[in-house]
Amino acid sequence: MAISLTVDGRKQSVDADPSTPLLYVLRDELKLDSPHFGCGLAQCGACTVQVDGKPVRSCVTPTSAVAGKSVTTLAGLGTPSKPHPIQAAYIEEQVPQCGYCISGWMMTAAALLKEKPKPTDAEIRDAFKGLKCRCGTHLAILRAVKRAAAMTA
Repeated sequence: MAISLTVDGRKQSVDADPSTPLLYVLRDELKLDSPHFGCGLAQCGACTVQVDGKPVRSCVTPTSAVAGKSVTTLAGLGTPSKPHPIQAAYIEEQVPQCGYCISGWMMTAAALLKEKPKPTDAEIRDAFKGLKCRCGTHLAILRAVKRAAAMTA
Protein backbone atom coordinates (compact mmCIF):
# COMPACT_ATOMS: atom_id res chain seq x y z
CA MET A 1 0.00 0.00 0.00
CA ALA A 2 1.34 3.45 -0.89
CA ILE A 3 1.57 5.72 2.13
CA SER A 4 2.34 9.43 1.74
CA LEU A 5 4.12 11.38 4.42
CA THR A 6 6.54 14.28 4.75
CA VAL A 7 9.94 13.41 6.22
CA ASP A 8 12.37 16.16 7.13
CA GLY A 9 10.48 18.58 4.90
CA ARG A 10 10.39 16.29 1.85
CA LYS A 11 7.22 14.65 0.59
CA GLN A 12 7.68 10.88 0.40
CA SER A 13 5.60 7.98 -0.74
CA VAL A 14 6.46 4.50 0.49
CA ASP A 15 5.04 1.15 -0.45
CA ALA A 16 4.60 -0.54 2.90
CA ASP A 17 2.22 -2.65 4.90
CA PRO A 18 0.21 -0.14 6.98
CA SER A 19 1.22 -1.94 10.20
CA THR A 20 4.95 -1.67 9.49
CA PRO A 21 6.61 0.35 12.26
CA LEU A 22 7.61 3.83 11.13
CA LEU A 23 11.18 3.13 12.28
CA TYR A 24 11.58 0.40 9.66
CA VAL A 25 10.23 2.61 6.90
CA LEU A 26 12.57 5.45 7.90
CA ARG A 27 15.64 3.23 8.13
CA ASP A 28 15.00 0.52 5.54
CA GLU A 29 12.93 2.27 2.88
CA LEU A 30 14.14 5.87 3.19
CA LYS A 31 17.70 4.94 4.29
CA LEU A 32 17.77 7.39 7.21
CA ASP A 33 20.10 6.57 10.06
CA SER A 34 19.26 9.02 12.84
CA PRO A 35 16.40 7.14 14.52
CA HIS A 36 17.93 4.01 16.01
CA PHE A 37 16.48 0.65 16.92
CA GLY A 38 16.98 0.18 20.64
CA CYS A 39 14.49 -2.08 22.33
CA GLY A 40 11.59 -2.30 19.86
CA LEU A 41 9.18 -1.83 22.78
CA ALA A 42 9.08 2.00 23.15
CA GLN A 43 10.98 1.70 26.44
CA CYS A 44 14.35 3.27 25.59
CA GLY A 45 13.60 6.17 23.22
CA ALA A 46 16.45 5.65 20.73
CA CYS A 47 13.86 5.59 17.93
CA THR A 48 12.15 8.87 18.88
CA VAL A 49 11.17 11.19 16.03
CA GLN A 50 8.71 14.05 15.94
CA VAL A 51 5.34 13.66 14.26
CA ASP A 52 3.72 17.03 13.72
CA GLY A 53 6.11 18.40 16.35
CA LYS A 54 5.39 15.83 19.07
CA PRO A 55 7.91 13.17 20.17
CA VAL A 56 6.84 9.69 19.07
CA ARG A 57 8.50 6.31 19.49
CA SER A 58 8.79 5.17 15.89
CA CYS A 59 9.46 1.53 16.76
CA VAL A 60 5.81 1.04 17.82
CA THR A 61 4.10 3.60 15.59
CA PRO A 62 2.47 2.02 12.54
CA THR A 63 3.36 3.85 9.34
CA SER A 64 -0.35 4.20 8.58
CA ALA A 65 -0.67 6.39 11.70
CA VAL A 66 1.58 9.06 10.15
CA ALA A 67 0.05 9.10 6.67
CA GLY A 68 -0.25 12.71 5.56
CA LYS A 69 1.68 13.95 8.60
CA SER A 70 5.05 15.60 9.01
CA VAL A 71 7.85 13.46 10.45
CA THR A 72 11.06 15.08 11.62
CA THR A 73 14.20 13.09 12.37
CA LEU A 74 17.43 14.39 13.85
CA ALA A 75 18.69 14.98 10.30
CA GLY A 76 15.78 17.38 9.70
CA LEU A 77 16.15 19.29 12.95
CA GLY A 78 19.02 21.49 11.80
CA THR A 79 21.97 21.58 9.44
CA PRO A 80 25.73 21.62 10.04
CA SER A 81 25.81 25.31 9.08
CA LYS A 82 22.65 26.19 11.05
CA PRO A 83 22.15 23.64 13.84
CA HIS A 84 19.05 23.63 16.00
CA PRO A 85 19.83 25.18 19.42
CA ILE A 86 19.68 21.74 21.08
CA GLN A 87 22.21 20.38 18.58
CA ALA A 88 24.55 23.33 19.19
CA ALA A 89 24.13 22.96 22.97
CA TYR A 90 24.95 19.23 22.82
CA ILE A 91 28.18 20.06 21.05
CA GLU A 92 29.06 22.88 23.45
CA GLU A 93 28.33 20.73 26.50
CA GLN A 94 30.20 17.78 24.93
CA VAL A 95 27.25 15.49 25.62
CA PRO A 96 27.87 12.66 23.15
CA GLN A 97 29.52 9.52 24.36
CA CYS A 98 28.56 6.55 22.20
CA GLY A 99 25.82 8.58 20.48
CA TYR A 100 23.34 5.75 20.17
CA CYS A 101 20.53 7.32 22.19
CA ILE A 102 21.18 10.95 21.29
CA SER A 103 18.59 11.15 18.53
CA GLY A 104 15.79 10.33 20.96
CA TRP A 105 17.00 12.73 23.62
CA MET A 106 17.47 15.59 21.15
CA MET A 107 14.13 15.09 19.43
CA THR A 108 12.39 15.02 22.81
CA ALA A 109 14.29 18.10 24.03
CA ALA A 110 13.53 20.05 20.84
CA ALA A 111 9.80 19.30 21.22
CA LEU A 112 9.94 20.31 24.89
CA LEU A 113 11.67 23.61 24.10
CA LYS A 114 9.12 24.41 21.42
CA GLU A 115 6.29 23.80 23.89
CA LYS A 116 8.05 25.32 26.93
CA PRO A 117 10.90 27.65 25.95
CA LYS A 118 12.03 28.00 29.57
CA PRO A 119 11.42 24.58 31.14
CA THR A 120 12.12 23.95 34.80
CA ASP A 121 14.39 21.11 35.89
CA ALA A 122 11.28 19.12 36.84
CA GLU A 123 9.71 19.70 33.40
CA ILE A 124 12.91 18.61 31.68
CA ARG A 125 13.12 15.44 33.77
CA ASP A 126 9.42 14.74 33.17
CA ALA A 127 9.85 15.09 29.39
CA PHE A 128 12.73 12.61 29.51
CA LYS A 129 10.86 9.90 31.41
CA GLY A 130 11.41 6.59 29.68
CA LEU A 131 14.52 7.65 27.76
CA LYS A 132 17.62 5.59 28.45
CA CYS A 133 21.28 6.56 28.21
CA ARG A 134 23.64 3.78 29.19
CA CYS A 135 26.68 6.07 29.01
CA GLY A 136 25.39 8.09 31.94
CA THR A 137 25.48 11.54 30.33
CA HIS A 138 22.24 12.59 32.03
CA LEU A 139 23.70 15.65 33.78
CA ALA A 140 25.36 16.87 30.58
CA ILE A 141 22.05 16.40 28.76
CA LEU A 142 20.26 18.53 31.38
CA ARG A 143 22.93 21.23 31.01
CA ALA A 144 22.53 21.14 27.24
CA VAL A 145 18.75 21.62 27.46
CA LYS A 146 19.24 24.59 29.79
CA ARG A 147 21.89 26.04 27.43
CA ALA A 148 19.58 25.60 24.42
CA ALA A 149 16.76 27.32 26.32
CA ALA A 150 19.08 30.25 27.06
CA MET A 151 20.11 30.40 23.37
CA THR A 152 16.52 30.85 22.27
CA ALA A 153 15.72 33.53 24.84
